[in-house]
Amino acid sequence: MGRGIDGEKIFKSKVDRNDFLSRLADLCEKGDMIVYAWALMPNHFHLLIRTPRQPLSHNMRKLLTGYVVNFNRRHKRYGHLFQNRYKSIICEDDPYLVELTRYIHLNPLRADMVDNLGELNKYPWTGHSAIMGTLKRGWQDTDTPLAYFGKRRTGAIEKYERFVNEGIADGSRPEFVGGGLLQSLGGWSQVLSLRRKGDRVASDERILGSSEFVESIISGAEQRDKETLRLSRKISNLSSLARQIVKRKALADAEVRSGNRKKGLVKARKLFSQIAVKKMGYSGAEVARFLGVTTSAVNRLANSEELSDVGRYI
Repeated sequence: MGRGIDGEKIFKSKVDRNDFLSRLADLCEKGDMIVYAWALMPNHFHLLIRTPRQPLSHNMRKLLTGYVVNFNRRHKRYGHLFQNRYKSIICEDDPYLVELTRYIHLNPLRADMVDNLGELNKYPWTGHSAIMGTLKRGWQDTDTPLAYFGKRRTGAIEKYERFVNEGIADGSRPEFVGGGLLQSLGGWSQVLSLRRKGDRVASDERILGSSEFVESIISGAEQRDKETLRLSRKISNLSSLARQIVKRKALADAEVRSGNRKKGLVKARKLFSQIAVKKMGYSGAEVARFLGVTTSAVNRLANSEELSDVGRYI
């Protein structure tokens, strides 16, 4: 979710909306992002996405930075457009993928931008019309949400439409914009009831899912933090990482940064890219400049199957 600064409109025209969607489509077509649901409102947007390769922050930076530059140029304005950083919540697939798809797509109806479900079915500024098949968005993944409603597409669309219609009466759902296990369990009363019984539950407002899901996400994040801390004690920057790798691989620093495609050098650059991008947080472009190769080459190496050697440096 992203909002305009001080409630300012972030979409003022059809050109603005199409610019945002073309950038979103580009990320999907490159395989950097999978979009299940979306809604563009005058002063904010909602996205339900999966980021299979690059971290979410990397993709959102690519999506929003270029959009803001063009928006400012079009509307002759300067400075920030979005209020602080976008807000993100990690969601468990079941049952939240279809629940969130419905909730996000009902935004224009709740805001009285359309009068009824029939109008929403044709409304161009949410992903609902693509799922219904009234508008084509080749970049949007409509198959995954529809798979929850049946194998035959026509029947699945009918069931999905009924599901969306049933959600109209629910109105606003704070748990879907605030996240957290507390809401998914049924609110504070349910949590307090479990505590009185001595049952412990894990919760985090940035995560929407079961207690087990919350615990697994937090545990994974803690492990990554520990790895990053251990890595930073050993390796402070790209130059020190390169020295570590060439020393262990008995290579010359100049060879690794030469673009030479000998087998041993390609593996060394792959190892360097995976550690620099996935463990140290450098962008593909920064690593590419250091190695003297293209950004696409670094991204391809960083996102390929992880080498067993990575663990030796952490």
